[in-house]
Amino acid sequence: MATGRLGLEETLGALNAALGPGGPVWFKETRARHLRARDFLAPRRALQARFGDGQVPERVVRAVVDLQGPGVAPVLRCEPTPAGLALRLQRAAVFERVLGAVGAYASPGRPAAGAPRVLLHCPALRAAPRALRLSQLRAVLVADHLARAWRAHGVRVRLVPAVRDPHLSAFLQQLRVDWPAASERASAEALRSRALAEVASAGGPGALPAGVLGSVCLKELVAGRGRAAGYDPNLDRCLVTEDLLSQLAELQAAAQHPPEDGSPGPAPAPGAADSCVAVHVVSPEEESQQQQLDLLWWKLDERAPLTQKHLVCGPVRAAGAPSTLTAPEYYELRLAQVRAASALKHSRDLAQDPAWTETFRVLSAATIKFEMLSKAPQGQLLLDLADSMSTKGTKSGTFVMYNCARLATLFEGYQRGVDRGLYPTFPPVSSLDFSLLREEGEWLLLFNSILPFPDLLSQTAALDAARTETVCKFLVQLSMDFSSYYNRVHILGEPRPHLFGQMFARLQLLRAVQEVLHTGLATLGLPPLSCL
Repeated sequence: MATGRLGLEETLGALNAALGPGGPVWFKETRARHLRARDFLAPRRALQARFGDGQVPERVVRAVVDLQGPGVAPVLRCEPTPAGLALRLQRAAVFERVLGAVGAYASPGRPAAGAPRVLLHCPALRAAPRALRLSQLRAVLVADHLARAWRAHGVRVRLVPAVRDPHLSAFLQQLRVDWPAASERASAEALRSRALAEVASAGGPGALPAGVLGSVCLKELVAGRGRAAGYDPNLDRCLVTEDLLSQLAELQAAAQHPPEDGSPGPAPAPGAADSCVAVHVVSPEEESQQQQLDLLWWKLDERAPLTQKHLVCGPVRAAGAPSTLTAPEYYELRLAQVRAASALKHSRDLAQDPAWTETFRVLSAATIKFEMLSKAPQGQLLLDLADSMSTKGTKSGTFVMYNCARLATLFEGYQRGVDRGLYPTFPPVSSLDFSLLREEGEWLLLFNSILPFPDLLSQTAALDAARTETVCKFLVQLSMDFSSYYNRVHILGEPRPHLFGQMFARLQLLRAVQEVLHTGLATLGLPPLSCL
């Protein structure tokens, strides 16, 4: 049997190459009604542009059917249809390849050697917890998600600033945000001396308020490297304060030292140029000041990272709530709603049950993270604080966690059946007959969720385009597809030997779903739940 991970990108690349020179033509089907007949389609209009009359030469069709190569899924047939050239994979063989090596599809790939170090900076974490705005909370959650996604890919990440307020640290723990804490500040003496020299050359500090050293001109930096990086062309002078230098000193110290957080990944080669990239995740209110801080860093420190990227998260508005609603107040609201929903479901108040305390906190964090991260971070986010929108429905974090618990309950039920002698122990995966997986929902789960998952993780971790919404959207769709399948198909069937083969194949499929779901939740800092 062929080995190695199958990949959608590899398969699409091979399919397009088989058609000869030209741009991409093939695309993957995702809708259930199309997947009943085909897995990939080369549309008729695109084929007409490629081949003139739209008639694909027989030799090309044969080349498509005979495709082989690393990561390329095996083809069953390729035939012309009114919609275009339709291709169907050898599904039983794909099930066998994927479900025989679940771990390869439930974990991200590693970056190539020489991946840059990332200095991930979220200035919102300098705020007091009671003053943390919703837009700042969004920036914090985006930064935490990026850090987890990058580390999963082996990128070495250092987080700045270290949190010094113990109340903020406690609040972050409630939200499952993993951020370092510290009590001491980095020394800013060297930067202070350099800043004083720049201020003096600009005419001297003069009579200034306490904590203000003066101002420096940034216009030449904006006109140079700042213009290409998208900095505000109107930035001119920056007021240099002790607080600004303290922030800069912490960034400087972090950039000059390797990560100390256990991030995996190769260290830079001896003598190699520093490949540190600074990524600043900011709220709209912090954008202008952060640009000034970047430019000041370049002006005062010749070792400042040459590449500094800004991810400006869009504003957050909460319908029906005052504009002064803070992040802790938002959390307490969601926590109360989760408790109320659980009490309604279980017909009793579980708020005083210590065993449910942790579950409520996880559900509240999941609700908030899916709300804050399910849309592209750059756009405006409108929150509906109504209970029906926050804790119910198929697009909520609670729905995803509920299906996570359903999977755990399923496997616990199987194990209880084994303990009672109803079912045999799980056989070696290599002995399973995956041709018994014939339900429409089974191929939907594998082809739309398990097979493309590694590529999705890579997209999330791309340094040049932060797509933090992809994981949340993916997990919601996976939960919807699983829920539909689970409600329709009885997995743990009658304890009859002739039914065990199909049961084991289905359990292996759902084991892969579970591992993908757990990995996706881990990138959000959310632990899986075993009951709800």
